[in-house]
Amino acid sequence: MIPGWQIMIIIALYFGVLMFISHLTSKGADNKTFFTAGKSSPWYVVAFGMVGVLLSGVTFLSVPGWIKGSQFSYLQFVLGNVVGYWLIVGILLPLYYKMNLTSIYEYLGVRFGPKARKTGSFFFLLSRTVGASFRLFLVAIVLHELVAKDYGVNFSITVAVTIVLIWVYTYRGGIKTVVWTDILQTSFMLIALVTFLIWVSGELGGASSAIEEISKEGLTKTFFFEWSANGFFQKFLSGIFIALVMNGLDQDMMQKTLTCKNLSDAKKNVMSLSVVFLLINILFMILGAMLTVYAESKGLDVKGDTLFLGVAKNAPIILFVLFLLGVIAAAYSSADSALTSLTTAFCVDFMNLENRIASENESIRKKVHILFSLILFAVILTFKGINDKSVVENIFTAAGFTYGPLLGFFAFGMLTKLKVSDRAIPIIGVTCPVISYFLMINSEELLGYKIGFELLLVNGGLTFLLMFLCNTGKEKSSPV
Repeated sequence: MIPGWQIMIIIALYFGVLMFISHLTSKGADNKTFFTAGKSSPWYVVAFGMVGVLLSGVTFLSVPGWIKGSQFSYLQFVLGNVVGYWLIVGILLPLYYKMNLTSIYEYLGVRFGPKARKTGSFFFLLSRTVGASFRLFLVAIVLHELVAKDYGVNFSITVAVTIVLIWVYTYRGGIKTVVWTDILQTSFMLIALVTFLIWVSGELGGASSAIEEISKEGLTKTFFFEWSANGFFQKFLSGIFIALVMNGLDQDMMQKTLTCKNLSDAKKNVMSLSVVFLLINILFMILGAMLTVYAESKGLDVKGDTLFLGVAKNAPIILFVLFLLGVIAAAYSSADSALTSLTTAFCVDFMNLENRIASENESIRKKVHILFSLILFAVILTFKGINDKSVVENIFTAAGFTYGPLLGFFAFGMLTKLKVSDRAIPIIGVTCPVISYFLMINSEELLGYKIGFELLLVNGGLTFLLMFLCNTGKEKSSPV
């Protein structure tokens, strides 16, 4: 493994390239550029960049380490994700483009009222803050172990430096900068993936020998049709709705898609993204199986989220450098877009920035950008103190609580013409996650089955039900 000071040089060079891209994309930037990129992004650029955001550090580090314990069962979930993306194309994108939205939670404001809009935006802010923090935490651990730890640097300093770097190259160009920097970051992640696949398969005697070996170890079983946490029905259905809410009802992901020139381009973006996302996840699972077999054959005591890192440390230097670049890309690709979308949602939904005078706009937006940088920092350090499970599992468990109300709000708004008091919606939004938590922790006793990723459906269904029970009758006309 190369010395820490050389790793710091690599990070500095990588950051320099990001700054150069930021300089090119932020010329003459204003709030419109920061929030929507002027709705001028080529769909194929957005699609390729979004691959890296969807993968992030979670797929890059956690999915390979998951194979030992759950085999290829994760693919059932990913197949559900693909169906979820198709639902976004057919249902949500036409609505968003018809209403010409900057924040997708503006829809809730039109449909139910200002409190509904703020409640929806609040759950996004909570969801994305938690999700981005989980992802950045995982990658920060790797960077800390590789660079800062040997110099006695505290973990909090590693996290702070990482967030500051992200803030520096996004504070001017916002989403326009993110769309273009994501191309670079996706490229490094995919190069690292393909290179390690080639190398580790060679170490196992070639591709055919490697596939035979991982099959012999029983790591490739994919479909589980029993009623269990790894069961097909649970994983597939959860995959559909988690993709629907964590992408289609998420300002972070939709903000990029809405920078496309028109609805047709936005649909091409998401459809192509779904296919590439499926293929790349399959490759990551194959890599995870190969890394597992390789580590065991070499007597390496590495597993879980540290599997990829442990093997990379023992790989040739050039491979380790590519791994490092992939990890850095994973950190920046998820965190930079999260920071931008959090800033956008708060400015548009809570600060009503569009209706303020121009001289105030940019100053407010920059202050909010700093605020969310500090929040991410605090949440990551909090997570470090309480984390005791796989990061992948944590993210999707948290999604069930925070995205469930969003699923219920949007579903009720789009599937019915019933009106609900705007004042009741925040109460419903708080009540349903609490009930869902009670059901989850007592599910084995009450149902003889432990609720897993499908918590999202339980939460969303409860939200829908309470909104139905609290409805005040039909609207006279549809708001959209």
